[in-house]
Amino acid sequence: MMSDIIADGLTRIRNAAQRKMEVTTLNHSRLMEDILKVFEEKGYIEGYKIIEDGNKKFIKVTLKYDEDGNSVINEVKRISKPGRRVYKGYKDIKNFKNGFGTLVVSTNKGVLPNDKAYKEKVGGEVICSIW
Repeated sequence: MMSDIIADGLTRIRNAAQRKMEVTTLNHSRLMEDILKVFEEKGYIEGYKIIEDGNKKFIKVTLKYDEDGNSVINEVKRISKPGRRVYKGYKDIKNFKNGFGTLVVSTNKGVLPNDKAYKEKVGGEVICSIW
């Protein structure tokens, strides 16, 4: 059994984007769902759908490509890991990749992209980065 469902999900997205797959399937967790909501909001994926198969849940993610067929995701990376949590204040998460990338931050107001967390002046655990 895997111990880090978020790292597994991000790896599946990264691998599917490199292989130019249209859809990939992830194991379900509430946090993964919130992360995908941020990815969709920022335009890194087309969308996602939760699928129930008996007593198990999965998330079907539709990846997004530009007109040349290249993935819009250049890099997706897990930052805060189970063995080493990374927390940042709102001032430290203002910019990522000069505004071309997004940090996904788990705050007391929910899972937010770094720009919204900065506007609301909340810091938190930096889950992952994408650009």
